[in-house]
Amino acid sequence: MHLLWKPDPEPHTVPVVDPEYAGWRQEQAAWRDSVSIAEMSYHMWDLFIEGPDALRLLSHVSANDYQTFAIGQCKQFVPVTEAGHIITDGMLMRTGEHSFILTGVPAAQNWVAYHAQSGDYDVECSSDPDSSMDPGRRPRLFRLQIQGPQAPELVEAAFGGPLPQMRFLHSTQVSLAGRSITALRHGMSGQLGYEFIGDYDDREAVKDALMTAGSEFGLIHIGGKAYFTNGIESGWIPTPTPGIYTDPGLTDYRNFVSLFSFEGMRGINGSLFSPDVEDYYVSPYELGYGRSIKFNHDFIGREALEQARDEGVPRKRVTLEVDADDVKQVFGADHDFILSYARYRIESGDELVGMTFYTAFIDPVGTILSLVLINNDYAEPGNQVEVVWGEHPGHGTDPDADLGFPRLRATVAPSPYNEFARTTYRRN
Repeated sequence: MHLLWKPDPEPHTVPVVDPEYAGWRQEQAAWRDSVSIAEMSYHMWDLFIEGPDALRLLSHVSANDYQTFAIGQCKQFVPVTEAGHIITDGMLMRTGEHSFILTGVPAAQNWVAYHAQSGDYDVECSSDPDSSMDPGRRPRLFRLQIQGPQAPELVEAAFGGPLPQMRFLHSTQVSLAGRSITALRHGMSGQLGYEFIGDYDDREAVKDALMTAGSEFGLIHIGGKAYFTNGIESGWIPTPTPGIYTDPGLTDYRNFVSLFSFEGMRGINGSLFSPDVEDYYVSPYELGYGRSIKFNHDFIGREALEQARDEGVPRKRVTLEVDADDVKQVFGADHDFILSYARYRIESGDELVGMTFYTAFIDPVGTILSLVLINNDYAEPGNQVEVVWGEHPGHGTDPDADLGFPRLRATVAPSPYNEFARTTYRRN
């Protein structure tokens, strides 16, 4: 925790992409009410996994079901430690019989790469990092996402007709502007949409074609600010603390991972300070990934997840809807953009009942929404709690000290918060 606790961190930004185009408020509204395009080519890491043992490796290091995994399909990758704590998730796409791409923050990629190197696998892994360290570097792939209620109409206009029918998280090969690309049925905010993926050399031509087709629909380009808020309503917690810091059996793994890695540099902050990093570990069941966990194979952490399945977990993922008047009182009526990945205390009376993970002001909702893990006894929608908003200084100050932080009243709501994402998004 001396390494990880970092109060008042610099805001996270999307490299290369402008912070705003139409304005973050209008951009947040676009994927709910009209149609938007998001540039996703620069802020995520890719790990390319290839070889005859690629599937055996992935099956060993994650809880996913690989008995049904078609070429062109994506899965939400769920790697856990022996104790059943999440490493972080990622999006795993099968691109061939023996080839896969794992995309997201690099903690899951490090987990796969370590086991590929240390185990007996005929497999090669190559990494394509994000652009934060070198904005001028050309990524191997581009990713552009079209989403919103008018996404089908825009896509039909761009391609001269509807795309082939696809199930959620399945893809097909298509052609646009004379370029062969992948169309994946997926949307980060839980709205209708597609993710288009291809060789980076084709990015400009494909993006121009989508932007031209979108002109008649009022297409809104999403900037980096709004983009980093688009998972809250769909219920996706992006950066849980990897459960890798304390297990003696992971000493070699910690030596494998650089200090200047996601695991070494991505700090923890907020009003909920504990000197024990294990207090920040989470189960994939708490994050809502139970549907992705299958026990039809042996994998690291299987026994712990079976126990969690049978005994249940003490917390549940919910959305908190912060009282709008409290937001105005604490941040001002004309406040600017608000986004935090802090671990703020959630209290009921004097009792600590949960912690936040992903918090932002969502302009179309008119208040702050926060994705949180909360004790099961308080997880029913409508329950009233308080968010303690502030930055605990860390070591040397009592974790339970009353530091005079503002307390924001909040109401428990479902997760996903957005009704479309909750009821319709994954239907086929």
